[in-house]
Amino acid sequence: MINRKIFNFLLGWMLCVTAGYAQSLPVPAPHQLKWHEAEMGAVFHYDLHVFDGVRYGQGNNRIQPIEDYNIFSPDSLDTDQWIRAAKSAGCKFAVLTATHETGFGLWQSDVNPYCLKAVKWRDGKGDIVRDFVNSCRKYGVQPGIYVGIRWNSLLGIHNFQVAGGGEFAANRQQWYKRYCEKMVEELCSRYGDLFLIWFDGGADDPKGLGPDVEPIVTKYQPECLFYHNVERADFRWGGSESGTVGYPCWSTFATPFSHSKDTEDAQAYIERLKHGDVTGAYWVPAMADTPLRGANGRHEWFWEPDDENNICSLETLMDMYEKSVGRNATLIVGLTPDPSGLLPAGDCKRLEEWGQEIDRRWGNPLAQTSGTARQLTLSVKNNPEVTYCILQEDITKGERIRHYEIEAKVDGRWIQVTKGESVGHKRIEKIGPVKASAFRLKVTESVGQPEICNFSIY
Repeated sequence: MINRKIFNFLLGWMLCVTAGYAQSLPVPAPHQLKWHEAEMGAVFHYDLHVFDGVRYGQGNNRIQPIEDYNIFSPDSLDTDQWIRAAKSAGCKFAVLTATHETGFGLWQSDVNPYCLKAVKWRDGKGDIVRDFVNSCRKYGVQPGIYVGIRWNSLLGIHNFQVAGGGEFAANRQQWYKRYCEKMVEELCSRYGDLFLIWFDGGADDPKGLGPDVEPIVTKYQPECLFYHNVERADFRWGGSESGTVGYPCWSTFATPFSHSKDTEDAQAYIERLKHGDVTGAYWVPAMADTPLRGANGRHEWFWEPDDENNICSLETLMDMYEKSVGRNATLIVGLTPDPSGLLPAGDCKRLEEWGQEIDRRWGNPLAQTSGTARQLTLSVKNNPEVTYCILQEDITKGERIRHYEIEAKVDGRWIQVTKGESVGHKRIEKIGPVKASAFRLKVTESVGQPEICNFSIY
C-alpha cells in the first residue's frame, strides 16, 4: 500500500512538472504564425546592374558605382506577371528589393535622390515598389520589402561603414544612419500593411554603425515580420543559401536575434542556425533561401545574360521543398526579372511545374487524422502504396514532440518505417513506397501532451 501511494505521488508530481514545463514553452507571435502558414515565398531582385549587360559580381558591385543610371529602362515592366508566376509555384508572399547594393531606390523617394525620380524611364514618375505591392494585393499574395543598406556603392558604404577617417567620416556616418532611417520610414508608411521588412545582412547595431530602424518598423508596421539580425529577428537565416535547413530543425532559439554577436565560433553558430535550439527560450523559426537560377554551378539572385539554362531542375526544387518546408522552415526562392521588366518564360514555366508537382504529391491525402494523444492510427482500404506522411503539431501550444516513430501494418505485423525528432509546423517524411493496411504514429517523448493537428499519408 505504501509503495502504491509513493508511486501515485511520484506520478502525479511528474505530470504536474511536465504540464508546467509545457505551459512555459515558447510559442509564436501572431505574425510568426503567418510565417509558418505561408510555407513558401519569393524574393524579386532588381537593380541597376541588371541592365549593364555583364554578369553580376558581388565584390565589384559593392564598390563600383553604375555610371549611367539611365540604363534603367524596363519598358515592358509587368509586376502582375511576376506575382502570377510566384503564385503558380505556391508562394503565399513576395518580397521586392526596394534598394540593394548600388543604393538605387525603386520608389519615389524624397530622401534618396538616387532613385526612380532621377531616370528618364516613365518621365521620372515610376514607382516599382507601389506597382509590386498593388500586384501582390491583386492576386492575394502578401507583400514584403527588402532594404539593402549594408552596402552602397554610390555613397562608398561598405559593411555599414563610410569611407575615410576623422571628424569628416564620423559626421558622414551619423548622416548615413539618419538617411537610412528616413528611407525606412518612407517604405513603412506609404504602402499599407506589409508581411515583412527584410534588412539584408541586418541593419547592424544602432549603438554602433547601424541606423535605429526597429522603432520605425514597429511604429508603422506593428504586425509585420522584422528580419534584423542584431537586435531582433522574427525569423532566422537557416545557415546556407541552399534552399534547405538541417534536421532536426527547431523553431526555438537561444537568443531573440539571429546572429551571435561573437558569442561563439562561426561554424558552431552556423550549425545552430541550421538546427535551432530544442531548449531555446525564444521563438525564432528558420528561413531557407535559394535562387531559382542555381544550377550548373551558378547561384544568381539577379538576372544575368546567358543564364537561361541554369534554372534548377524540378527534381532539385522538390528536394529543396522537402528539406525546408518539410523540415519546419519557410522557403524563399529568388526570382530574376530581366531588363525588359518581365520574368523570363523559362522561369515561369518551371515555377508552374513546381506548384503542380507539390499539389500532385501532397494535395490529396489517402487518409488523415488529428488529436491530443501520444498515439494515432490511420486505417486504409486495399493496401494502397504509400510514399509520404505529413506530421503537424499545434504550434500555438509550443513544440511539444521530442521523438516519434511511424509504423506500418504489413501482413498483420507492425513494422517501423521511420522515426524522428522535431515536427513543429510541418514535417514531411518519405516512408515508402510501402503497402500497408494501417499506419501508426507513436510519440515516444514529449513535453506535456502532444497536440497533433495533422497526421496524413500520401
